Amino acid sequence: MFESQSLWVVSIVGLFALGVLVASADLAVNRLIKLAAYFHLSTTFMGVTVVSLATSIPEITAHIVASLGIVSNRMDYRIGSSIVLGANIGSDVIQQTLIMGLVVFIAGALRFRRYFLWKSMIPMIGTTVMCIVLGLDRTYSRLDGAILFGVFLGYMVYLYRDERKFYRPEDNGFGQNGEAPDGVPTTGRQATVFGLTAAGALAVAVGSAAVVLNLTELVVQRTAIGGSLIGVLTLGVASALPEFITAISGVRHREHGISLGTLVGSNITNPLVAIGGGALISTYWVPRPLLVWDLPWETVTGIILWVILWVTRGKLGKLGAFYLIGLYFAYVVLRAVFFAVD
Repeated sequence: MFESQSLWVVSIVGLFALGVLVASADLAVNRLIKLAAYFHLSTTFMGVTVVSLATSIPEITAHIVASLGIVSNRMDYRIGSSIVLGANIGSDVIQQTLIMGLVVFIAGALRFRRYFLWKSMIPMIGTTVMCIVLGLDRTYSRLDGAILFGVFLGYMVYLYRDERKFYRPEDNGFGQNGEAPDGVPTTGRQATVFGLTAAGALAVAVGSAAVVLNLTELVVQRTAIGGSLIGVLTLGVASALPEFITAISGVRHREHGISLGTLVGSNITNPLVAIGGGALISTYWVPRPLLVWDLPWETVTGIILWVILWVTRGKLGKLGAFYLIGLYFAYVVLRAVFFAVD
């Protein structure tokens, strides 16, 4: 659509789409925070479940489209598998290192509760290990897909039961006598309107992110900024825009639970739902670099982050942010040098 347009037009449209993305994500976060209070759910729970699923729609959609192309013989089995698996795991690494680091740097510091480290971050690391083990035979079969998708459903049930057990109304600003904080829906009709508004805003955010991604690709192709490595960096950041903008919106509203839940939850959703669902449709061929570099790197960085947070009692400051950002650039450089070919 924009291939014939000038670079200036592409850049202006891209900036406009980015503005729409920021505004829609901010609106969605605002409404979801209020809905969480109405349903007596923590913002962290909303981030790990609803928001992480919504912001993972691009990855999930890409897997479905690729899998349908594979089963209909419209897409090469190995090429299609490599593209979606590489994009999925690459996106996870970006969110776990670069995006997390940027969010912490902008916020100044983030605090993780100890229960969050066990309830969300350990499962995040565990899903990556599952992907390694299930992919050792170089394929994700339909059985593997069923295992991944089934684990996701079981994890959602566990989170909901745990939420109902430990939720405290005061965490969402309720008074001692049950008075609702300002702006929280008080009727089912108001809650429905808030829910529809949030869903619409998230849909706009995802659509805007897709536009920004496509336009960014055009800019990289036309300018050849720094070659393929810069292209990977630019497109990688663009593909993680929904999670990044949503996390930043959470910080702006001082709801760090949304930010943390979105970033960590998305790294659980992507492997279990996107890879699991796609494998159920078509099965996947697993490239060697994915098994020997991408997934192990994601596992190791996740463990390092967990250890840092445990030692610092859940506080991640700017020094930790720089460390995470550095890990991402090390990942990209080493991947390009040693694992350029599948």
